[in-house]
Amino acid sequence: MKKILFGLLVGASFISQSCINDNEDPVAVFPVEGAIVSPFVGGATEPNQVWFDLSEGKEILTKRTDWDLALYSGSAFKVVLNSSIMMAAGKIPSATDIDLVTDASVATLKNQVQVANFNPSNEVYIDDVNGNFPSGYTAIEEIKANDSENAVYLVNMGKEIYTGTVPVGSVSTGGDSRGWMKVQIIRSSDGYKVKYAELTSNTHKEINITKNTAYNYNFVSLKNNKEVFIQPEKKKWDLCFTVFTNIITGAGSYIYADFVTHNNVGGVGAYEVVVTSGSGVEAYNNFKSSDIDQSKFIYNDHRIIGANWRNPVGTNGLEVYGDRFYVIKDSDGYYFKVRFTRLTKSDTGERGNPQFEYKPL
Repeated sequence: MKKILFGLLVGASFISQSCINDNEDPVAVFPVEGAIVSPFVGGATEPNQVWFDLSEGKEILTKRTDWDLALYSGSAFKVVLNSSIMMAAGKIPSATDIDLVTDASVATLKNQVQVANFNPSNEVYIDDVNGNFPSGYTAIEEIKANDSENAVYLVNMGKEIYTGTVPVGSVSTGGDSRGWMKVQIIRSSDGYKVKYAELTSNTHKEINITKNTAYNYNFVSLKNNKEVFIQPEKKKWDLCFTVFTNIITGAGSYIYADFVTHNNVGGVGAYEVVVTSGSGVEAYNNFKSSDIDQSKFIYNDHRIIGANWRNPVGTNGLEVYGDRFYVIKDSDGYYFKVRFTRLTKSDTGERGNPQFEYKPL
């Protein structure tokens, strides 16, 4: 259980790593009244996913391309695609043997399993954008107990992180294509067996995954042929700063920069407070625990903050909305208020340099 004791100082350094070891209990120190945080998203190509724990003031970094599949560690057998790199998946009709699938046999399906091409019919190839797992829709159907009922999927591996120059004030959420794979997943006694291969291969590789219930998911990198540690333990993060594949009603999937999700699978709730009169900063400062409205917490949609905190085409250029803030309830039942204070780097105007302020309630 994480403690409500805080060891934060404004401008404090945070722990950053790609492989996580969260087995040690935090050291209890004297609490302070929240902090101003500049999560290390990494600039205009936004290469990092930042997992932040409000009660411990701890930031964990992973590169967006570090993982491909997230395998749910709870009782259900669900598989989630990496939306931060525009991945998609479609069932290959009549395919039962992964080794018999060829590049030519999926040529037509390739044109459909796409992201952010403004085709609403392609929404079926991405996961439920609400993030309401394990009950929500996933492009890869729930893994069945009977091996023969689990389909072979064509997987669009999404985009690499862009490596070129990005104009000041702009972002680039994706670079070169990461290619395609064929994937078939079955259950094992205590987890999953992932079968996968390049489309040109007539043999496949396998990764066996044992569910680790301390985490929301076990993560797999198909590109690197291994299990990887991405998210902190399920009770040790609250907010994630990431690029995100969302839905625009009537236009299909779209990729968003500057996106913030909350850990709803781990039991974190959130709601937005919009100030209709007076100063937003004053309303945030005056907001106290007795003002919390329990009926407003959302647990079945992790996009409550989303991209709603910023306006990338504001009348005065890039801006953070000053008329709103957010209330967070973590998995241990502690409450926080969160206000965003910056979208770009203050001295250069470079995107991918957000900043927020938060305080316990």
